[in-house]
Amino acid sequence: MPASDFTQHEWPTRSVVLSHDWLTGMRGGERVLELLCNQFPDAEILTLIANRGSVSDRIRSHAIRTSVLQHVPGIFRSYRVLLPVFPAAVAAMRPPAAELMISTSHCIAKAVKPPPGARHLCYCFTPMRYAWSFFEEYFGRNPVKGLVARPLLAAMRRWDRKTSSRVDRFVAISRHIRDRIRTAYGRDSDVVYPPVDLERCTPIPEPSADFDLIVSALVPYKRLDLAVRAYGRVGFPLVIVGTGTERRHLERGAGPNVRFLGWQSDEEVLSLYRNCRLLVFPGEEDFGIVPVEAQACGRPVVAFAKGGALETVKADVSGVFFNEQTEEALLDAVRRAAARTWDPAAIRACSEPFGVPQFLAGLSESIERCRGTQAKPQPASCLRV
Repeated sequence: MPASDFTQHEWPTRSVVLSHDWLTGMRGGERVLELLCNQFPDAEILTLIANRGSVSDRIRSHAIRTSVLQHVPGIFRSYRVLLPVFPAAVAAMRPPAAELMISTSHCIAKAVKPPPGARHLCYCFTPMRYAWSFFEEYFGRNPVKGLVARPLLAAMRRWDRKTSSRVDRFVAISRHIRDRIRTAYGRDSDVVYPPVDLERCTPIPEPSADFDLIVSALVPYKRLDLAVRAYGRVGFPLVIVGTGTERRHLERGAGPNVRFLGWQSDEEVLSLYRNCRLLVFPGEEDFGIVPVEAQACGRPVVAFAKGGALETVKADVSGVFFNEQTEEALLDAVRRAAARTWDPAAIRACSEPFGVPQFLAGLSESIERCRGTQAKPQPASCLRV
C-alpha cells in the first residue's frame, strides 16, 4: 500500500535526512523508506544510484541526492560488480544539514558520514550482505572467483566494521539480525520489526487452495532452485511471482506444473496470497515480510527453519518448518502442511505483532533513545524484543 495511505505518526524530530543503499525497485527496504518519507515529507534522500521510474510516487516526491556512480553508463544493470568502488563513492557524498540522519541499510547506507552535529540512527536490514554472508550464493563455488573475491570481501568487512562507528544507534529488523550486528560490529541494537499492512492483507472465506505460492526476488540466496526441483517431483501446481537474474536458469529446470508470473501488481499478489494452499519460503531471510503477509491472509507457510522465519511463523499454528535445505526435507514439510486442517483466524493472529502502527511506535522510541545517546556503544539493557 502506498505510504500516503498511512496515518502520520507523532515523531520526536522533523529535521531529518534519509540515507538508503540504492533505488532500483520497490522491495521490502523501499517499503520501509516509503513510510519514512511519509513521516518526514521534507527529508532529502541520499543514495548511491536512483532509477526514479522504479520507485513509488512518495519516494520520487523527495529531493534525491546520488553519488558519482549515477553517471556510469549502464549502472542500473551492473552496479553490484562495482562493489569495490562503493566506499570511495560513499566517502564523496555530503548530506545536507539536519538534526538526525536515518539510514536504511543492507550494504553502504549506514557508512554515509552524518551532517555535523547530527545523530545517526541506522535501521539495519543486515550488516553488508555481500561481505558477511551468503558468499557462495553470490559468487558461486568457482575457485578462481573465490581466489579473487575473498581478499576483496575481507577488505570490505574491515571497512564495514570501521564505518559502523558513524552510527549512534542501531535498530535491527529481527533478533536474528541483532545477533549479526553484535557479531560484525560488536554493537547492541534495538529490535523493531518491519511493517506489514495488515489492513490490506486479510483472509477471504473460501480460498481456491489449488496452487502453492512463492513471492520472491529470483536471486541465488533465496534458494528457489530447491523448490523448483522439489515440485518437479510431485506435480502439484507451484506459482512463482517475482523477477531477478535467476529466472532463465530456474525456468530451464522447472516442470510443467511450475508457472513463473514475473512482476505482479500489489492487488494481484494479494489475490494470490488469499487463494494459495500454502506459501513456500525456502531460503534463510533476515526477516521476511512475505510470510507475514501470507499469514495475515490466513494462509499457512512452509519455511526453512533458520533466520527471521523463526520469529514470524509459529510451528503447527501458522506453518511448518523444515530443517535442511534438501528436496526431501522441503517435500516432507509440504506434505505435512497439506495434510493439516488450518485455522485461518489463528494464522492471521500470528501476523498481528508486525503491523504498521507497531513499527512506527517502535522506531519512534528508538529515535528518542538515539537523540539521548551520549556514547555509541549501547548497553544490553537497551535491547527490546
